[in-house]
Amino acid sequence: QVQVVESGGGLVQAGGSRRLSCAFSGSIFSINAMGWYRQAPGKQRELVATVTRDGSTNYADSVKGRFTISRDNAKNTGYLQMNSLKPEDTAVYYCNAEISTVAGTTITSRNYWGKGTLVTVSS
Repeated sequence: QVQVVESGGGLVQAGGSRRLSCAFSGSIFSINAMGWYRQAPGKQRELVATVTRDGSTNYADSVKGRFTISRDNAKNTGYLQMNSLKPEDTAVYYCNAEISTVAGTTITSRNYWGKGTLVTVSS
């Protein structure tokens, strides 16, 4: 019904930049809050950044001042601009969003996850 696809991962040197994209498609009524999470090898998944529909943002302390989350509501797409990357930023990055769908006269909201995109930062 709803597909979430991340892209933009890859290998980057420390100090470099990378831009991740997250495309939402399917029977979407609205995309509410969305966010980026990451999971490094051997660690739990952690929140990186979130953005509400009206553009309010929140960041993990570890990425403040280096990462920027944004969204294009007209294109049903979210972005994560990552600058000054460090080896400790190496992880699989996942996109998540609360999405409302319509079936008949019923609106249903739930969280959707993408399958992730790997970012590897070399020292």
